[in-house]
Parts: sequence; structure tokens; C-alpha cells
Amino acid sequence: MPTNILRKAADQRKPQAGKARGDPEPRIVVLTAGAARVRIELANTITADLVWQALPLYSTAETWGQSITFETPLEAGRDRTARVLATVGEIYFWVEDDRIVVPFGPTPISKPGECRLASPANVIGRAIDDVTVLGSVQPGAKVSLTVA
Repeated sequence: MPTNILRKAADQRKPQAGKARGDPEPRIVVLTAGAARVRIELANTITADLVWQALPLYSTAETWGQSITFETPLEAGRDRTARVLATVGEIYFWVEDDRIVVPFGPTPISKPGECRLASPANVIGRAIDDVTVLGSVQPGAKVSLTVA
């Protein structure tokens, strides 16, 4: 095969000079749980795409240590972002339970200085606002996840 054909194909994949490639528009959602409200920017992942396409979501809050979780009608597989050690401010999707989890401190299984989830969960976004406001949420509170 002539190499000039390969070079031409490779050149067509490069961004053209003068064209702005641009990042996708940020996808901002609002998590409302009881009286607490947190804005979240969804990540650029397949699981976050599923969440975005399913909005609005409505559920009931459950608490687990210093985190809230709520059921969703979504199903997703574990992806490359999945982790057990959570970062406060990141938003996760528990694949095994089809739940969104928002940690704002240690969970019952955390060791000192960490925030540990029950099983690996996919990162679906990052909070724009302070997630510690979710500490006031009581089990059974109404939860909504809507487009901002």
C-alpha cells in the first residue's frame, strides 16, 4: 500500500488550523435533597451520559455514614473511573445497586482519614457547591436530579 495514502488519512484526522475544536458544553445538574441543593458538573463518561439522558430523576434519600445515596432506574457496567476510595466532592454511581452516591465524609467502613465506598463506583461528576450541606438530609427525604 502506498505510504502517501496512509499519510493522507492521518492528516484528515488532525484538527484543521483555524478551526476551533472546542470542548463540549459543561453539563450542569442540580441535586436537591430535602432542603439541601448542590450543583454538579457531569463528567465525560458513558455512565454520566446515561444519567444525563435519563434526567429528571426522582427518588428517596438514604444515608450511609456521611454520604447520601438514592436509587435510579439506570443500569451501567463498571468503567475505568471506578474506585473504592472516594473523594469528597466527587459524585459516584454504584453499579451493583444502580444508585447514585454522594460522599461528604467518612462512611461506616472508612479507615481514619479516608472516605471508603462499599464497592467500586464509577465517577459521574464533580460538585460545584459544597457537598457538606447534605449532612442535614434525613433518610426518606425527597431527592431530585434535574438539569440546571
